[in-house]
Amino acid sequence: MITAPAIDSARSRARQHGFSMIEVLVAIIVLALGLLGFALLQTMSLRYAQSANYRTQATNLAYDLLDQMRANRFQAAWYSGSSGAGFNAGDIIAGDCSRPVGTVAIADSIERWQCQVVQLLGESASANVGYNAGVVNVAISWGDQRWDEEDPEATTTFELITRL
Repeated sequence: MITAPAIDSARSRARQHGFSMIEVLVAIIVLALGLLGFALLQTMSLRYAQSANYRTQATNLAYDLLDQMRANRFQAAWYSGSSGAGFNAGDIIAGDCSRPVGTVAIADSIERWQCQVVQLLGESASANVGYNAGVVNVAISWGDQRWDEEDPEATTTFELITRL
């Protein structure tokens, strides 16, 4: 003889054949929010990685110029100012750059360095080089705020000060 609770459990098992539509919708919403958060995380990661790459390039370029100045220690003042290695944004066009061969003058080295700055950091890059009694100040600026809706034209500056 079958009792009443056994009949109720048999009927309830027969009625449940899968998930309800609400459970499926909730699962899809949770999954969508998780994927959206992951996509945002990836986007921010790419932005910060590119920013870190620009900072690394600026650091290497500043040290490269300092090495050139150390190699020409007695003529290091030639590298300073706007007549030297310093330049404003838009002054150097990356497509007009060439690589000198043979005997390379200081002016050729400066031009090559300026071209490298623009090629690696973009057309909005600029540099300011100062020399005073053996102390060298190299400041390289570039546009690094493309994702900032409030101020996309803001620049980032890397500055290196050392004594030759």
